[in-house]
Amino acid sequence: MEDQFFRDLLSGSPGDCYGTSFSLKKAIDFSSPYRDEDFSSHLKNRHVYYESSRGCPFSCTYCLSSAERGLRHKPLGKVKRELQAILKHHPKCIRFIDRTYNDVPERALEIWEFLMAQQSDCLFHFEMAPDRFTEEMFDFLGTLECGCFQFEIGIQSTHEPTLAAVNRKIDHAKVHEIVSRLAALENIHLHVDLILGLPYETRDTFSASFRDVFAMGAHYIQMGLLKILPDTPIFRSRDAYGYLWTSEPPYSVLANSWMDHDCLRELYWFSECVEKFMNNRYFVSLWHYLRKYEEDIFTFFSEVLTRCLEIGFFQLAPTHELMVGIIESVIARRRDRDLIRDLLRLDWLRCGHRFLPDCLEISQKREQPREIKGKLYKNLPDEMEGVYTKGSRNYFFKKSYFLPVSEESLKELGYPGEGKSGCICILPEREKSLYRLNKILNLNP
Repeated sequence: MEDQFFRDLLSGSPGDCYGTSFSLKKAIDFSSPYRDEDFSSHLKNRHVYYESSRGCPFSCTYCLSSAERGLRHKPLGKVKRELQAILKHHPKCIRFIDRTYNDVPERALEIWEFLMAQQSDCLFHFEMAPDRFTEEMFDFLGTLECGCFQFEIGIQSTHEPTLAAVNRKIDHAKVHEIVSRLAALENIHLHVDLILGLPYETRDTFSASFRDVFAMGAHYIQMGLLKILPDTPIFRSRDAYGYLWTSEPPYSVLANSWMDHDCLRELYWFSECVEKFMNNRYFVSLWHYLRKYEEDIFTFFSEVLTRCLEIGFFQLAPTHELMVGIIESVIARRRDRDLIRDLLRLDWLRCGHRFLPDCLEISQKREQPREIKGKLYKNLPDEMEGVYTKGSRNYFFKKSYFLPVSEESLKELGYPGEGKSGCICILPEREKSLYRLNKILNLNP
């Protein structure tokens, strides 16, 4: 069958189906395909993809893996030899393409321990099942420095009838606990996935799934349209579910029995809005604040989307300044607008900007940064341990930004005041953290 496939491919007329499995057939070897010379040519400064297992323990009805049965793992000795051969070329990122890297937790942990023993600066990306973490894995993950690992965690939905329909049942409470624990480690970049257009998912249940996932504290929420792939179980149930989809790849869903095209279109642009505003380091303090006080985050992003559509945002370059202006206009009538503006200013400056944008200018009724800087220059000691020395004092004042903040904002940032406003100093040095934000220091003028 394979020979016929390649002959047809060369002739430009491959058939629809060849009646065999190309991924799980025992005769097929899936050794690492890389040669040493690859890393000095087309793989130089590129992400390297690596496969330590093939197949998937799940049978999600929308996935091509559901057409295959079984799961094969490379011998651990071979995995280690292949990874060692790749790591000697100092790649910046190795992305494991295993469908479920941690399907055997003990094996996953042994590979992790091996990778860390190599003392590489490489970032390792893994696709993880949220319900297959062990305490031993958490103990190990707690020892990592920031930026070693990145996890992509498939949640897809938190609506139980939807998960049952696509054959991917999960314990929502357990998943919430696991992802929240991973986020609390603050050393692993977390991506979580939702799929738009699954069976039995309405606008209301999708919004609930989004709220649930946001509350877990992941750094990046990926939302994409369901793909109706040929020869998958969901393709065979297309009529029962009322699916309409594009006739050309990637076969994105256009409508189903629970969401008409207008609804799916709205939620598609909602997802694009989240992609632009949340999946970066621009508003870390803001998202933390909204999560802490259980903001209706779906409604918040819906308001942001409305403003984006009004100004044609998706046809413009999504600059930090443009996005700040949009959020500032959305929060303009809120009771906590002054607090949020302080958080927006802090997030802006911690991203390395040296001056505030027009929409975040500090009211003339408040003390200005230049005035605060002058007072501090006169009153602070010649040396501050861990901050500056006599010789670096002028450099500290030249490169730092002195942001006035309210008493309420100080408390929100974890700096309880004494019944008065204060100053947050944004230093030029960056933290050794996931977002590499500029360091901050609490100063009272």
